[in-house]
Amino acid sequence: MNDLVQRLSAEDRPVVVGGPDPSLAELHRRLTDIGYVFVRFPDTKGGTDLGIRVDEAATDLGRADFAAGTGTVHVEGTLTLDFVPVRCVADIDLASLSGTGRLVAREEVPAG
Repeated sequence: MNDLVQRLSAEDRPVVVGGPDPSLAELHRRLTDIGYVFVRFPDTKGGTDLGIRVDEAATDLGRADFAAGTGTVHVEGTLTLDFVPVRCVADIDLASLSGTGRLVAREEVPAG
């Protein structure tokens, strides 16, 4: 496994909402309409901004009040980072658009 994936998988790390427009409105739109969010791990060399396909069944918006900008969202989704299939798991506070997250290596089922 590559060094970056290992470091981001070892323990919970600080995360922030990433992408081209890291705002509360954009996070809400991406979670509810697009199904693709950006999560940034700022404490890596240069920061690591990941695009994640949201797993709706594992993501929890029940503790979030987007209108008031309060509460937290639990986001889970998949991506491939440096040829390694991973799941990103993050809890994000809506007031600060930051929280904690980590990667979890996932097994790929061979086609055939």
